[in-house]
Amino acid sequence: MSFRSKLLSLFDVILRVPPLFIIDELFRIGLGLSQSEEYLESSDGSKVHLNGSVSPEFERDVLNSKYLVITLLKVAFSVLGCIAASCVFMLWTKHLMIVYMYLISVGIVFVSYWVNVSTMKVIISTPHHCVLEDILSLNLKTLADPDGCFMALMQNYLLQLILAYVFLYVHLGPRYSILKRLLPLSFLAPSALAMLPLPPTVLYHAPVFSALLPLAMVKFVLWCSAYPIFQTFFGGYQYARNFVSNLGLSALVETEWLRLNVPCVLRTFWLPRVVEQGVTLMYASWMPLGDPWPFLLTSVKSLLISGCETLTAVLGMTSVISYVCHYIGCFFQWVLLTEDDDDKSIGTVSAILFYILALQTGLTGLEPEKRFVRLCRNFCLLFTALLHFIHNIVNPLLMSLSASHNPCVHRHVRALLVCLFLILYPISLLVYLWTNHTLSTWLLAVSAFSVEVVVKVVVSLLIYSLFLLDAYRSTFWEKLDDYVYYIRAFGNTVEFCFGIFLFFNGAWILIFESGGAIRAGMMCIHAYFNIWSEARAGWSVFMKRRTAVNKIESLPEASEAQLDRLDDVCAICYQEMRTAKITRCNHFFHGVCLRKWLYVQDRCPLCHDILYKVEAEVKEDAGGRRGTDDPLLIHPLPADDIPR
Repeated sequence: MSFRSKLLSLFDVILRVPPLFIIDELFRIGLGLSQSEEYLESSDGSKVHLNGSVSPEFERDVLNSKYLVITLLKVAFSVLGCIAASCVFMLWTKHLMIVYMYLISVGIVFVSYWVNVSTMKVIISTPHHCVLEDILSLNLKTLADPDGCFMALMQNYLLQLILAYVFLYVHLGPRYSILKRLLPLSFLAPSALAMLPLPPTVLYHAPVFSALLPLAMVKFVLWCSAYPIFQTFFGGYQYARNFVSNLGLSALVETEWLRLNVPCVLRTFWLPRVVEQGVTLMYASWMPLGDPWPFLLTSVKSLLISGCETLTAVLGMTSVISYVCHYIGCFFQWVLLTEDDDDKSIGTVSAILFYILALQTGLTGLEPEKRFVRLCRNFCLLFTALLHFIHNIVNPLLMSLSASHNPCVHRHVRALLVCLFLILYPISLLVYLWTNHTLSTWLLAVSAFSVEVVVKVVVSLLIYSLFLLDAYRSTFWEKLDDYVYYIRAFGNTVEFCFGIFLFFNGAWILIFESGGAIRAGMMCIHAYFNIWSEARAGWSVFMKRRTAVNKIESLPEASEAQLDRLDDVCAICYQEMRTAKITRCNHFFHGVCLRKWLYVQDRCPLCHDILYKVEAEVKEDAGGRRGTDDPLLIHPLPADDIPR
């Protein structure tokens, strides 16, 4: 990307930040609803706190139509403000520029008015004084006085001249030559009138009349833009509807997400917000001369508390966390010397997880101290989940290094060091948490995630070791597939048990601690994808494997004499055959290879004839029910045992 493109992208991001500040401020004031510190006046004139105990007479006074109307109007204007800011945020860059140019022109008019008013107050407050007389009499002492009327008028003159020409440049109204001449005169008129010995009433009202012309131009632009504004919003609606009908809602969301550059905008919004609060905190309490650490820790704590007090602030913090997690993933990819595009989604997944945790724990509605504790707990849960993502990066690399007989020792060492970190860190975290915290549902959840990642890493290391042993064997290891299957089955069974445990842990939180629709929905998603779907997939894999084993066992075993006479390799794996199964078409294969082949199809790999002919062993009881010979417990088993 060229420098110009980067600059334009940065400019587009900066233009979209102010609407987020408006939405954040509206969320901070509660969208116009009554705040906890609001006081109301009763009929006898006394002020009573809303949260305090009130008399029935005062309750009747409060619940009057006037109070309800005012509250509804506040809420309505706040909601409209959020909608308007959201619409401005989603505009195309050229339309966004038009909006800002209009707002700048309106701001210039009001700044010019208030500066003129301030200057006129200075002139009026000086009795019996004429600036024109001082100029004509060359009263240099009075003219050079920095607090005098002349200097105030000169400063106002220069500022109004700058404002006039900026207004001429940014205003969107008609650019007639007569307006170009009249606008500077309109801005400078109060400064010119203040030099004359005019009555205070004239000077007092001069700023109002000087603002009439630019204000009329601003209103004219707004009136003329009503139809183009309607066309813009209607065109956006038509574009979204056509896009959804052709490509779907998810494609529209993804396209707009990329166009608006939402993560970068949220980061650009959150960081100045935190910096502004940090500067305010530093001015409120200076750093002590002694040990600065308590002050720094208190400041960081305050910034974290205020950095997630609204939904927009939580979104901004989520974007920053996503950015950090992305580079954590990049660091581990650099350590492992791997580049996988699928692993780059670690930042996105971390952001989604953190925001869901913030919503289901009600982070924005908690008191400051409780919010900080909950935020730290969410960070702990997020980091344990991050360990799972890191395992997802290192596990394929371990399997690749062991299966491909990679001779690069340093790559093996790097992968094993990461695995060592994934074992030692969760164990250290568990020791610290169980030593310094009492038993709670949160502690149980963190412990379950930590133990689960340790089990997954141990399973990966065991399979890695088996593959390395197989690489140094000179003969075909027929039992390798079974060992790998049993180890993966153990790991997936442990995962499944922890999934059930986390479901019951979440149900306890939902019923007895903090309920909510978001938590209930997440529990339903967890129950379907992590429990039901895993159990069904594991049972399906187990049944396919058992059926394949039964079919292979029905085939005759090749004798040593037959194998010596054949003196060939297995046509599936191209390895030497010390044991083999004979198909109906009189072809020889390893039993393990043939079992894997049966996961795909029932025909011979060489001649495509039916491999076996076995009647289904199904019995029917006295009640007419059909079932298999041996009942089995349902438990998840590894789906990667089946070749895809």
